[in-house]
Amino acid sequence: MKSVTAKRQHPPVADRTSLRNRFARVREATRKLVEPLSDEDCALQSMPDASPVKWHLAHTTWFFETFVLSDIETHEPEDTRYAYLFNSYYNAVGAQYSRSDRGKISRPSLKEIASYRENTEHALLEKFDTLSREALRLVELGINHEQQHQELILTDIKHLFSFNPLWPKYRERWPLGGVNTRDAGWRRFERGAFEVGADGASFHFDNEAPRHAALVADFELATHPVTNAQFLEFIEDGGYQRAELWLDAGWRAVNSLGWKAPLYWRMADSHWRCFTLHGDAPIDPNAPVCHISFYEAEAFARWAQARLPSEFEWEIASRRVGRAGNFLESEIYHPTAPKSRSADRELAQMFGDVWEWTRSDYAPYPGYRPAAGAVGEYNGKFMSGQYVLKGGSCATPENHIRPSYRNFFPPESRWQFSGLRLARDAGSVERFSRPKTLAAPRFHNVARPAGISAREEISRGLLEDNARISPKFFYDLVGSQLFETITRLPEYYIPRAEAAIFDTNAEKMGDAIREALGEAFQIVDLGAGNCEKAERLIPFFKPSRYVAVDISAEFLKSAITRLVERFPEIPMAGVGMDFSEELALPADLGDLPTLIFYPGSSLGNFERAKAQMLLQSARAIHDRSAILLGVDLVKDVATLEAAYDDAAGVTAAFNRNVLTHVNKLIGADFDPAKWRHVAFFNSGQSRIEMHLEAIAAQAVAWEGGRRRFEKGERILTEYSHKWRGEALEGMLADAGFSLSNIWTDDEGRFAVALGAAR
Repeated sequence: MKSVTAKRQHPPVADRTSLRNRFARVREATRKLVEPLSDEDCALQSMPDASPVKWHLAHTTWFFETFVLSDIETHEPEDTRYAYLFNSYYNAVGAQYSRSDRGKISRPSLKEIASYRENTEHALLEKFDTLSREALRLVELGINHEQQHQELILTDIKHLFSFNPLWPKYRERWPLGGVNTRDAGWRRFERGAFEVGADGASFHFDNEAPRHAALVADFELATHPVTNAQFLEFIEDGGYQRAELWLDAGWRAVNSLGWKAPLYWRMADSHWRCFTLHGDAPIDPNAPVCHISFYEAEAFARWAQARLPSEFEWEIASRRVGRAGNFLESEIYHPTAPKSRSADRELAQMFGDVWEWTRSDYAPYPGYRPAAGAVGEYNGKFMSGQYVLKGGSCATPENHIRPSYRNFFPPESRWQFSGLRLARDAGSVERFSRPKTLAAPRFHNVARPAGISAREEISRGLLEDNARISPKFFYDLVGSQLFETITRLPEYYIPRAEAAIFDTNAEKMGDAIREALGEAFQIVDLGAGNCEKAERLIPFFKPSRYVAVDISAEFLKSAITRLVERFPEIPMAGVGMDFSEELALPADLGDLPTLIFYPGSSLGNFERAKAQMLLQSARAIHDRSAILLGVDLVKDVATLEAAYDDAAGVTAAFNRNVLTHVNKLIGADFDPAKWRHVAFFNSGQSRIEMHLEAIAAQAVAWEGGRRRFEKGERILTEYSHKWRGEALEGMLADAGFSLSNIWTDDEGRFAVALGAAR
């Protein structure tokens, strides 16, 4: 290999016309980033490391004014006080306003700052053809500087929004998904002396130079970044409680700052969710983990019996790797799972999605000298106590990143989109090196019992004297999204109360279940959906098989595939079935003692006779059976009714949406705007009732039917029975179960009951 002598490198200056165009594009991109934000959003500061959006807008403008326009004799500063307010850390050009107090700067207003930006851009473009070569070099530096602040605008506003209990969305939610990465492996790289650092052919920051030779030993790099599913294994294996995994400073941070999971993760309804720039969302197990510190990345690598790569190993490996990751331009401001599987040993997502921590201190390269003048303070003076990250993130402009790029942050920083990729010395073995042998789950679709179709069921219900629509028809795509919102409303206590019960009593429940059924039993999860409640409880219950039941086996496939990867030792199956009509498992799933798992108080949606039939069919699955049942308890009427008629009107929208769904299913012409939501507690029947009430007389037609509704006439859409202990015990007894245990939340609002076969 040709030896390389360290020498000072100056990046070339781009063509004047292309540089002018790029300046305009980058400034416009910044403006568009701010469009979704209110003036108030732009003024607040959530912590000293973050800055208000309007400060970013002013500072990036101050940069061009100070380092480019100030050398033009005819230029007059917009306001001489801005030099103090919007200087970040350039001591050579004057004093700076305190960084931690930037959120206190209410003036100039956002409108005035927008004017400052516009005036500065105009002045710079007007003089662009007369700028010297050195001034053009500073313009290009300023463009790249602004791109860095584009990323900071997003990370800082995300941190700010995370404190808001309304879970504000910067952008509407994106379609979650992508492939899993269980085929992730390792790619080997041979030892050698390699040229690293910027090659001088295009723009680079001074900390990327000079190019020099680095010697690396044989090493292997993981083909994929560490995923949320893998990091969850670390959490559940006590990763945040095991001092032996942590650097001393990291262990102090864990204990002093109370870290238990990545930043923005929270436990809800017995499973992990995270805050994103698109609002609150479930953790995607296949997406790269992000918002972790260097300390967390280092601890995970030790736990996985691997290590973090050096920045030189990462840079060498990243060459000739495609840009298939997720960048700022996609407007998906969160790391996502890869959209397709990569070829064997191909490095995936090296660029975009998440910055990847390396084990390299942020130190100068051999022969490094800071740039001349005040801009020499840009990078060099921060080369102490920080670590290098590589690759860019979902908030990084795609044309801003390159293999030699060196990002850097203190080891405790978490608010950036920072994750990790594992490395190891060649030939070593680590926790994720051998793919698990995964038993293929079975899927069954059980045909609806012969007789009434969904179309017939809806039509008959609408033509009854007291019209009704089954609550099963609430859940089209919009209805499902609305219900997810309902579960987070302050009035809707049910998921929080049930989650608290499971969190507190899961181990005791597991002991009671095994006492009733023995060590070998299966869980049959009714209405399993995304299987997240069962996923949280499986480690405590320790079943021999897990069977998820929902309306469609196809709907269950992604959730069960995720569970198989997490619990490869447990056989799993998905059954597509409308169990509200009949609960009858395929014959090959009736050979084990069975725990029917039916959380969430869904049994309360059935009429009493139908609920009794469901319980009896559950009892008949196996001679030795039990049921773990979530039930909502009778309580004060105000609390009950508020849960089904929230102040924000989300439940009302959810109820009216059933008419839109019915229109699609049977070709009806309901106008949802002509119906109002009604919810009340029927004390005689011990149930909440939800109705839609006509606000004007109207005729509704559908394929094969027609009905006139008078003003004030109602359509029943849901019952939700509430229970007292004696009524619950009696109903279980009539179905052949004895109430053996009952657990409630601290306020006695909700109960989880265990009934064992008599």
